Amino acid sequence: MTHLSDPAPLGRFERLLTLWVTLAMAGGIALGVVAPGLVAAIAGAEIASINLVVAVLIWAMVYPMMVGVDFAAAAGVARQPKGLLVTLAVNWLVKPFTMAALAVLFFEHAFAPWIAPADAAQYVAGLILLGAAPCTAMVFVWSQLTRGDATYTLVQVSVNDLIMTVAFAPIVAFLLGVTEIAVPWSTLILATGLYVVLPLIAGLTTRRMLGSKEAINAFSARVKPLSMIGLIATVAILFGLQGQVILDRPLVIALIAVPILIQSYGIFALAYATAWALKIPHRVAAPCAMIGTSNFFELAVAVAISLFGLGSGAALATVVGVLVEVPVMLSLVAFANRTRSSFPETTR
Repeated sequence: MTHLSDPAPLGRFERLLTLWVTLAMAGGIALGVVAPGLVAAIAGAEIASINLVVAVLIWAMVYPMMVGVDFAAAAGVARQPKGLLVTLAVNWLVKPFTMAALAVLFFEHAFAPWIAPADAAQYVAGLILLGAAPCTAMVFVWSQLTRGDATYTLVQVSVNDLIMTVAFAPIVAFLLGVTEIAVPWSTLILATGLYVVLPLIAGLTTRRMLGSKEAINAFSARVKPLSMIGLIATVAILFGLQGQVILDRPLVIALIAVPILIQSYGIFALAYATAWALKIPHRVAAPCAMIGTSNFFELAVAVAISLFGLGSGAALATVVGVLVEVPVMLSLVAFANRTRSSFPETTR
């Protein structure tokens, strides 16, 4: 049998995470209304369309997970290729195309009476960008909350990122029906460095300094709350940045959210059910399904702005994806944790 890592139980604070995130959403919207200057200052702290404040918080989320990465156990990933194959198949052969189909179905047909054709085309474009950008950073948080295997999750994300560097632009260009698309490579490279490479180096350095497994486990327990604090603060900032838009255009936000919700739950169901059918261990199956469900919103937002403009409908659609993602992912984390016993603990 192959056993990659020992999951730790969720603490009381984590079990109440939905409550804290809900309060962060409300607090963020209030902050955006009463302190627009502060929110504007946070929004202006950017390099290559990466918000540095959000980047620091995401780094805080990812670092505790990286401390748990043990490269000595990486050989176990090669003995369990099914989880990686499911992730890649769902992310690149299914997700971009189902998102495009749902976008067209709703905005060119179902919602046509309420949305102008020009606006509908913009929303479709934004949703296509979201569908072609599977998650890079936040999946480490969802993996931790489902007691996923840190080493396997890192491999899944790393391989996914490599494919994204060559597949994102062609897929988006094909689905948008354009011949050239200006992908902000600086954003892609910087985000990968900030959210994967640097936290990984920090985690490996920490493990080497601590030495023993007991010291590593004790340190991991102490820094684990950073992930939750980072997540809550990130949610508050994101909702603060978009608070006025949410208040001014609630109907449009709700309409854009509909295909995103269907896509998110549908993709999770497909990946999770496939993993169950293949008897993939839960610590691999849960992150496997989470990667495709969650989105690399920094890249999607950056490309939408570069192609269509900051105030475009495409940019708004990608932002709605950010707003919808956290509540959706928390509900899926809860579902994954409740269904843990349906999966094998190890691979025979």
